[in-house]
Amino acid sequence: MATDGKIIKCKAAVAWEPNKPLVIEEIEVAPPQTNEVRIKIVATAVCHTDLHHLLETQEKDGFPVVLGHEAAGIVESVGPGVTEFQPGDKVIPLFISQCEECRFCKSPKTNQCEKAWVTPESRFTCKGKKVLQFSGTSTFSEYTVVNQMAVAKIDPTAPLDKVCLLGCGICTGYGAAVNTAKVEPGSTCAVFGMGAVGLAAVMGCKAAGAKRIIAVDINPDKFEKAKEFGATDFVNPKDHSKPVSKVLSEMTDGGVDFSLECVGNVGVMRSALESCIQGWGVSVIVGWTDLEDFSARPVQLIAGRTWKGSAFGGFKGKQDVPQMVKKYLDKKIKVDEFITHTMTLDQVNDAIELMKQGKCIRTVMTVSSQ
Repeated sequence: MATDGKIIKCKAAVAWEPNKPLVIEEIEVAPPQTNEVRIKIVATAVCHTDLHHLLETQEKDGFPVVLGHEAAGIVESVGPGVTEFQPGDKVIPLFISQCEECRFCKSPKTNQCEKAWVTPESRFTCKGKKVLQFSGTSTFSEYTVVNQMAVAKIDPTAPLDKVCLLGCGICTGYGAAVNTAKVEPGSTCAVFGMGAVGLAAVMGCKAAGAKRIIAVDINPDKFEKAKEFGATDFVNPKDHSKPVSKVLSEMTDGGVDFSLECVGNVGVMRSALESCIQGWGVSVIVGWTDLEDFSARPVQLIAGRTWKGSAFGGFKGKQDVPQMVKKYLDKKIKVDEFITHTMTLDQVNDAIELMKQGKCIRTVMTVSSQ
């Protein structure tokens, strides 16, 4: 391609500092180095983790940065040592790498990777300043450079403006139910939080054969959507004077078999645990936060409950994301139904505002033409 080996000047949404609107800037994206892939981003969505970095962490040294990690695109060029990808391949960038060589990658028990949280060197500059990369992906840009460990090659017929959502939210919730909780046929489940991740968890519970799926959310408008994905009951904690864990316990003869916390709130995490039946109840923490400690009474676990965490739904990105894309193409999972708004990258601050106010499930932004 004409741009191969050259610096590309393109548009990106730059977060210059915490708590401020993103600015659409012209940035320079350097060519991919050894084992790197430069990707033209076609579509990207806003996820709560982007907002967490922008609005909640307050880490001054995490800026300026190009946010975004839920996306799909086309390989523009590859660096030395890359044999797995070639220009023109349709791909999904991965925020959890899969080096395929470390003890985690070789174990079927986890999707963690020794190199998963190593911050790669950024290939972005803007106005002469280095701009950081977010989650190893930085997809709020027309072009990004990603290590080949963090790229999944997908079916060339997949619509990128839909399957971009498989880069984070849908896999995170669906996999938490199917892979981490290991929801069983005929079981009773409760899912806390009906954002994209929670709805995907509901979908996962249904796919695993749960007979009763209780959606828990303080926004009553979410129930119709939850039903679409398989929820059988809806509980709004604001409608009850007693703790929601007690409400669920009374509804289910002592507690649910499986609960999934998809909010990222430590109080809700505890409620989800306490909603599980003692003896065999399994509660999974899916929502992301690292700002506070969670707590529980030891007896809650001594009585036989299991508390687990799940990152990216336990999916090993390189091998499992292409399978999820295939599931979508075979109409075995819903994806389109998560998209409530479509915008362009120029409207990124509007998309962030919608998510902040809980007025969207997923907003997909068109970044480049295919």
